[in-house]
Amino acid sequence: MAEVVIVPSAEEAGRLAADAIIRLIARKPNAVLGLATGSTPLSTYAALAERATAEAGDLTHVRGFALDEYLGLPADHPESYRAVITREVVEPLGLTPPNIHVPNGSPDGIETAGDDYERAIVAAGGVDLQILGIGTDGHVGFNEPGSSFASLTRVKTLTEQTRRDNARFFAAQNAGEASDAVPMHCITQGLGTILRARHLVLLAFGAAKAAAVAAAVEGPVTASQPGSIIQLHPHTTVIIDEAAAADLANADYYRHAWLNRPAWQQL
Repeated sequence: MAEVVIVPSAEEAGRLAADAIIRLIARKPNAVLGLATGSTPLSTYAALAERATAEAGDLTHVRGFALDEYLGLPADHPESYRAVITREVVEPLGLTPPNIHVPNGSPDGIETAGDDYERAIVAAGGVDLQILGIGTDGHVGFNEPGSSFASLTRVKTLTEQTRRDNARFFAAQNAGEASDAVPMHCITQGLGTILRARHLVLLAFGAAKAAAVAAAVEGPVTASQPGSIIQLHPHTTVIIDEAAAADLANADYYRHAWLNRPAWQQL
C-alpha cells in the first residue's frame, strides 16, 4: 500500500517532498525527475528553490520530464506547460534548460509526438521520482477517467470538469469565459508511463480533493479512478493536508504509522 503522510499545510508537504528529491539528487546528481504542473506542486518547487543548491549542490545535471502539455498552445504562451516549467522549475532551481523535456504539443508531428516522448524517457534511463497531483475527477497527468492502466504518452481529450478546474490559470489572458480558453486536447504521459517511475510522490491539498484522494488510496483499483494506479506501484508516497485527508477511512492509522516509523525510514 502507499505510504500516506498527513501534514498541517501545503508548505509542510512541500518540505517533505523536497527532502526526498534532495536526497535523490545527492546520491544521483543526474537524477531524472517527473515534473507536474498546476498549483499543487508549487510548495515543493519553492522548497527546492530555497534549499537545493545548499543541500544538494550542483543541479545542472538534473534531468526532467513534464507530465503533459496542452495541444496547440504556443510554447511561449504563459500557460503552456513549457512556459510554466521554465518559470517555476528551471529558472528558480538553476537547471540546464536542454535537460528538461516537455511533450511536443504542436499540431505538426503530433501523430508521432507520444512515441518520441516515450523513447526520450527510456533513453534517459527512466524517471527516478515522479511528482503527481490529482484532479477532482481523479485524473493524474491528464489521464481522465477511463484511461487504460497500460496507456503510454498520447493525445487525450480533456473533460469539461478539468477545463473548468484549470480555467483559473487562463483568466488573466481571457476576457470572456476562462474555461473557453483552456485547450480541449492535450498530450500526456500515460498511466503505464507513470507506473514505470521508480518512486511516485502524490500531493493533494484542500477539501475539493478529498473524494479523489480517498478513491485513489482506499477505493477499488479501476480505470474510472485513474489515481488508483498508485495502489499498483511498489513505492508510492502520498502527502496531503488535513482537508484532503477528510474522507480517508484509515486516516488515524496513517498518522500513527508516520509518527511511529522506524528511525531509518525516509520517504
